[in-house]
Amino acid sequence: MSKGWFADIDPDDREGAARAVREGSADAPEEWPAVAVESGFASDDEEYYERLHEATLGAARAEVRERERADDAQLVHAVRAMDDADRVANELAERVGEWGGSLFSESGTGIEYARGLADREAETPVEERAIALASRVSGLANEADALREFIERATPTIAPNLAALAGPVLAARLIALAGGLGELAKKPSGTLQVLGAEEALFAHLRGHAPSPKHGIIYTHEYVHGTRPEDRGSAARALAGKLTIAARVDHYAGDRRPELDAELDERIATIRAREES
Repeated sequence: MSKGWFADIDPDDREGAARAVREGSADAPEEWPAVAVESGFASDDEEYYERLHEATLGAARAEVRERERADDAQLVHAVRAMDDADRVANELAERVGEWGGSLFSESGTGIEYARGLADREAETPVEERAIALASRVSGLANEADALREFIERATPTIAPNLAALAGPVLAARLIALAGGLGELAKKPSGTLQVLGAEEALFAHLRGHAPSPKHGIIYTHEYVHGTRPEDRGSAARALAGKLTIAARVDHYAGDRRPELDAELDERIATIRAREES
């Protein structure tokens, strides 16, 4: 008879029980409640199931904690934080431009104007508040830049093939849209191709719009740099290689430069149509 998950576990050791549930295995099913009672782990079937319930909940919590701390999960947080910081900074920069233009002789718009305004010395309470807002905008923009630098350094170590083919930032965005590298690796290339175009896809499914040819991968030079009539082919070629890259990164982790060469060759073939 195989040993149950509860073998050699103190009934009061909840962490040990959770670990045994996560790491244990058995060759075949057994009458585990009866085995648990015979071994002294539980006094009856009811107590066994109560302890099994506690152990499985503990195992699930540990799995969630581990998953949330994984490198690709941290990359998802970073890229979403970068986008949030960038979006809010640009929105507030418009407000700073309007406010600053009403107070100072020089006017302007955008992040650079806010950065310049943040260096001014306030002469009135209202100027102090406008300059303080400009300083916050500058700080948010700087944080977005720092997050981008972090993403550019981190992505190649987490997903080397995906980062090489898509570029670190686009690779991180794809991972974030999918909910993690593992989730991205499970998706077919057709789904990866339209990630980021969910609204257009839903409109198509409702019969209100044509099927989208690409989502966020449009930002890749191999798609937006190809003439419009061939972008569908380029997007399919790129999505196919990115899907393979994501799977290699998740399941194997080794760098495979041949993927780069194969993609380059395929795009060159597609673009050669322009000359024929």
